[in-house]
Amino acid sequence: MRTDYTGGAGPGTQSSDRPIWEAQDTSELDSVTTAPPAGDSIDSDGLRVTSAYISPPRSGRHKAAHKAPRRRDAARKPAPAPPTDAVDPDEPSAEGRHGAGRGSRSRGDLVRMGVRGIGQTLITFGLIVLLFVVYELFITDVLNGQAQQNLTEELEQKWADDPTLGPDLPNGGLSNIPLGDGIAFIRIPAFGVDYVRVVVEGTNAAELSEGPGHYVDTAMPGELGNFALAGHRVSQGAPFLDLDKLLPGDAIVIETADTYFTYRVLGDPETGDFGTDPSGVSGQVVVSPEEVDVINPIPGISDGSVVPTTAYLTLTTCTPKFSAAQRLIIHAELEGPGLPKADYPNGPPAMTEG
Repeated sequence: MRTDYTGGAGPGTQSSDRPIWEAQDTSELDSVTTAPPAGDSIDSDGLRVTSAYISPPRSGRHKAAHKAPRRRDAARKPAPAPPTDAVDPDEPSAEGRHGAGRGSRSRGDLVRMGVRGIGQTLITFGLIVLLFVVYELFITDVLNGQAQQNLTEELEQKWADDPTLGPDLPNGGLSNIPLGDGIAFIRIPAFGVDYVRVVVEGTNAAELSEGPGHYVDTAMPGELGNFALAGHRVSQGAPFLDLDKLLPGDAIVIETADTYFTYRVLGDPETGDFGTDPSGVSGQVVVSPEEVDVINPIPGISDGSVVPTTAYLTLTTCTPKFSAAQRLIIHAELEGPGLPKADYPNGPPAMTEG
């Protein structure tokens, strides 16, 4: 076996007879090589090389420390955080929305859009219906109350200016009173002593929005024939709301410029039977809107050659409530002659009976 010795003498050095494989004192080497000149480095055997500086390892573990990081160390590094604008994998991309997935997703979108549109339409329709109901049931009543107040003032002023103003059509026929003008007051004691409405001329929608309207081709108050009125049962002040509550014998008072005319609902007050009047005219009847003969001079008689011998009052309104399918008719007959208002400043006896 070959044995090598290190040796040599030189300034600042000592010879050594130890074999090269024996450990050497590295204190002097460390002190010399820990700071190599710029650009130099020491390789793993302690030799200086002119390259990037690498500090010489002091032991085997020092050598390992300068090796490249192990792969498992790299695996331990935390995964990079996803960018803030990362796309949700469940959310269709623009290409998915408009490209390959157009078929199925578009159908779903159309269904949802259709359902949403129907829902919004129903909500809007419901709001419109609700507003219409509020208008019909409340707003029109307020407007009608103001209209009735104005009509009352106008009618009373007209009567004050001309006390002789009264019925001008003895046997019925077309009235020459302007449409919408007030012609009389109607009072129904069964509805309360404070129930009073101005009767206007005409039965068109404009007139009925202000109060009970007089059919222009029927008799005037107190005259032979049929003094016929129409009125709303719901909305527009609802002047005939409780018309179905009238019973045989109930009074209906019509006040003109100088006279009170009292009519009584036809029928038997004792039994409540509306159909017992000898004339054959029923005190209450329900008919279709086409049966207009109920306002003829003799209710129910279409023969115009028959001359009326009785003064009737007919009230008409829609039935059932909130419907215009049929007409509720009340027939009444004049009770005796008219009473002068001058003799009854507090109203006729019928206003305080019962």
